[in-house]
Amino acid sequence: MRSIRPSFTARRGGSARRRTSPLPVVALAAALALTATACESGDADADAQATASAAAGGEGKITIPDDIKDKLKEHGIDIDKWKGGDWKNWDKDDWLREAKDYINPIIEGLWDPDRMREAEDPDRGVDDSDLSGDQGVTDPTPEPVDAQAVAPAYHANAPEAGKVFFDSPEGTMVCSATVVQDPANPGKSNMVWTAGHCVHAGKSGGWYRNIAFVPSYNDKAMGSAELEGATREQVAPYGVWWADWAQTSDQWIAQGGPTGGDGAPYDFAVLHVKPEEGSNGKSLEEMVGSALPVDFNAPAVPEVAGLKAIGYPAAAPFDGQKLFQCQDKPGRLSINTSAPTMYRIGCTMTGGSSGGGWVTTGSDGKPALVSNTSIGPVDSGWLAGPRLGEEAKDVFDGVSEKFAGQ
Repeated sequence: MRSIRPSFTARRGGSARRRTSPLPVVALAAALALTATACESGDADADAQATASAAAGGEGKITIPDDIKDKLKEHGIDIDKWKGGDWKNWDKDDWLREAKDYINPIIEGLWDPDRMREAEDPDRGVDDSDLSGDQGVTDPTPEPVDAQAVAPAYHANAPEAGKVFFDSPEGTMVCSATVVQDPANPGKSNMVWTAGHCVHAGKSGGWYRNIAFVPSYNDKAMGSAELEGATREQVAPYGVWWADWAQTSDQWIAQGGPTGGDGAPYDFAVLHVKPEEGSNGKSLEEMVGSALPVDFNAPAVPEVAGLKAIGYPAAAPFDGQKLFQCQDKPGRLSINTSAPTMYRIGCTMTGGSSGGGWVTTGSDGKPALVSNTSIGPVDSGWLAGPRLGEEAKDVFDGVSEKFAGQ
């Protein structure tokens, strides 16, 4: 089976299998930038030599706010060592995992075209033995629905879609994500919806690092050969947006695991992002020109006529460089009787599409995000996503309220 979990590249090593878990989920990312001066593209061992920054001071110099300095000191993080490559230290004792401990300093230039292009999928998924038919309500396995390529330019046809890049102990990884509306900042949202396993390793680990969102990645749908010579502006035409805050469900941090469906009904996350480079004062929503509302009162499965899942599948036969989508009427999937029933659709998208948005007609009759890709079988054929309820709304509201008016 091929995983719908995060895709990654363990450069010069073999692939590994992994997943994540649920616990508390609010993350404070240090609003701090590190200007990279040397970095080997796509390599988790890239030597990110940098100069620290957070807010531009006089003559282009960057200063770190005192509260950020204090936060770093609290966790024993030496900024000079971090910028020199200490972020690559995944020692269990030093790997921050609690909700309040999220720190994600910007490293300018780290996500160059090569490093983004070479992020791949970890070969993992759900075995049939993981899904017991007698646990809650589970409908028959849906027939596979062939994923259809989204026509370029992606910004014209799916402006809210993009990719999330991050580093894990296994290497450089990638998921999909969606720009969503922020009720506290109408028309000026900097919020992104993705899967919990795309930001946190769950019960066996902590927060991933260097988390960044790229809207309309490879907007013109260039092929692999073209991408090898592409500029950063061609690959990321609307910029690279770093997650200065991330939040996922308490259940994902406490229960999420590297295999099977552990924590999947709570596998969602919300990012608040800021541009790596200037955006002329524009928010992410203003930059891409669109954002989807999130519907936490979506109808029950039998009442949903159809769902559209969208993402950048990276495992074969896909390569992670192009945007695809599937449309199907959902069925129900129950991981266990104590957890909410999930949506499930037929779809041949593979790993890398994790975190991508699921869209249907919302309660107001307009398109709305109602789920995200969480799990699927290793041999592909179907995808499942959490039904967004009270827990998801708490995560969403927590991020929105934190940045209200900013």
